[in-house]
Amino acid sequence: MPNDHLPDHPLRYALVNELHARPFPVLRAPCMAAYVAIKEPVSAHNRDRGADRAHLLNLLDRHGSAHPQPGATHFSGPIGRAELKWESHTEFVTYSAFTPGLSARPFDPFEAEVFPADWVAQAPGKRLVSVLIRVEQMPATRAEALARLDEWFVAESLALSEVVDGAAIIAGDFRIDAGGHMRFAVFVREGVGERRIGRIVQRLCEVETYRATAMLGLSRARDLSTRLNALDPRLSALVAALDTRDRSPEALLEDLLDISAELEALSARFTFRFGATAAYEAIVNQRVSVMREERIDGRQTFGEFMMRRFDPAMRTVKSTEARLKAMTERAARAAELLRTRVDVERSAQNQRLLESMDRRADLALRLQHTVEGLSVVAISYYAVSLAAYAAYPLGKAVGLSKEMLTATLVLPVIAGVWLMVRRIKQAMH
Repeated sequence: MPNDHLPDHPLRYALVNELHARPFPVLRAPCMAAYVAIKEPVSAHNRDRGADRAHLLNLLDRHGSAHPQPGATHFSGPIGRAELKWESHTEFVTYSAFTPGLSARPFDPFEAEVFPADWVAQAPGKRLVSVLIRVEQMPATRAEALARLDEWFVAESLALSEVVDGAAIIAGDFRIDAGGHMRFAVFVREGVGERRIGRIVQRLCEVETYRATAMLGLSRARDLSTRLNALDPRLSALVAALDTRDRSPEALLEDLLDISAELEALSARFTFRFGATAAYEAIVNQRVSVMREERIDGRQTFGEFMMRRFDPAMRTVKSTEARLKAMTERAARAAELLRTRVDVERSAQNQRLLESMDRRADLALRLQHTVEGLSVVAISYYAVSLAAYAAYPLGKAVGLSKEMLTATLVLPVIAGVWLMVRRIKQAMH
């Protein structure tokens, strides 16, 4: 059968199109980029995405721009002089506005007003990231470039490097300025392509966005550590009590179930955030690595900055996650040991109960034998009386008195009754 007659998988085109869903911007130096990431503080992955779309349409309508397709997760289009790029992610939405030319004042807060303050205030979420990126041609000398960067940024936390095989110099101090924006500078060499410039700017935005979202796990880890610090002594004391007889196993098991339930609730509450933090951390490290940094005059690179400031936070998150997992496993092992102890004690109780039942059965058997003996006597008594009445005419005929006749019948009747009871007993068993 020819290949063009083969039916396509229903998701074939959708999956291929996803590879090209978020192209890099095409930028020409000099230009300015304003970038905003908006996130719901709670349950952002379950947010109302229709509200995100409505917020985007509000901005587009202010400029009379075209609307995206229904259900779209990304959009590009003009808003005034700027080119807008909108993307919807799992936990947040991002807005990028690229404007040609530069303001006379570096990082002028006016440049962020491409996103009006009243429009930002109406966002279905909170501003997580706000970035201004200044892209300009490389100064004539490296000393001049470094002088500008030292003037614009805080020297103590300034990170800068030459990236993408010397195509550009990037710099930033990862501090929020008085206008509420984080600032980055990009000096581009002559002849660098517009798409390469767009990739550099896009990666800077992504580094800051995923760094911020990853750091959300740190605050959660601190909250979790406080709760684990309260649970750990309780769990340790309970495990130590397994070797003593001060408390009943039932009471210990009840306390252990309370601790285990709380640990499981904490695990369910924090698992998503810790998993997202690990994913975002990997993206940050990957975005930094693909820029192929080269050190400039002994200054710290973005990679070194992340290693000193970002990695310790991520290690804290990982250690807290590992601690929660270890405590959950400890509680499970303690529960298993306690169940074993309870089972052993119950087995001993059952053994004692069975021994008691055996003794009672033995006593009952002895009592039964006694009753059987009394039953033979009682039955024989009535049987002798009846037999005496039946044999009295015969005894009178042969000259036996009533008393002699009765005495003669006693032994045979008792023997017959005894044999009858024994036969019945044998038949039953």
